[in-house]
Amino acid sequence: MPVSIAIADDHHLVAEGIANLVQKFTNYEVLFVAANGRDLLNHFQRGPLPDIALVDLNMPEMDGFETAVQLRHLHPTVRVIALLMTDREEHIGRMVRNGARGYLFKNCRPSELHRALDEVMAKGFYYSDFITHQLAQPIKAPEVAEPMSFFNLNNREYKFLKMACSELTYNEIADKMCVSPRTVDGYREVVFQKMSVRTRVGMVMEAVRHGLVEL
Repeated sequence: MPVSIAIADDHHLVAEGIANLVQKFTNYEVLFVAANGRDLLNHFQRGPLPDIALVDLNMPEMDGFETAVQLRHLHPTVRVIALLMTDREEHIGRMVRNGARGYLFKNCRPSELHRALDEVMAKGFYYSDFITHQLAQPIKAPEVAEPMSFFNLNNREYKFLKMACSELTYNEIADKMCVSPRTVDGYREVVFQKMSVRTRVGMVMEAVRHGLVEL
C-alpha cells in the first residue's frame, strides 16, 4: 500500500503544489489538503488517518504548534513534519518539543521533500543535515535518576537549557535570568559543549531525548 500523506496549509497554492509533487513520488499518495489544523483534525474524524501530516506553522484557527500537540495526544501514529518559512531555531525547537518528527523549509528542493518522507517512514524522524549524526536516533527519554547530571549541568545552565527549549529568544532569556546577553551567550556555549551539539535545535532534541525537558 502507498504511504498516505495529509497536508495542512492555509496557502492554497503552496498546499496544492506540495500535493502535486507528492503525487509524483513512487509509493506515495495525498489523502487530502486541509486549510488549517482544525480542518485537519476534522478530516481525521471522517476518514482514514494518514501516515504523515505535513503541517504549516502559521495558520488561522489552529496553528502548527497546537496542531502538533493535538496530534501527539489524539493520533500519535501520525508522523508530523513541520513546514517552515524561516529558520528560527526557537520555532523548530518548539515543534520538536510538541512532537514533530522533522521539519522542512518551504523553499526546499523536491528531492529533499522526497528524502524527508522516506526517512520519516524508515527511521521515524527527519531533521536534515542541520542535526549532527549523534542525534540521528528516535527521540526517547532513557530511564535515568538525575537527567541533569548526565551532562554535568549546574543549576544556572539547566535553567538556561529549559528556557532555550521554549520559543523565547536569547535576549528574552537574558531578561528572565536577570543577566546580560553576553552571559547567556556564555551559557549557550558551555551547554552546547557539554551536550556535544552545534545548534539550538540539536540541544532541544538532546534535552527531550534525555528527559531534561518535559513534553
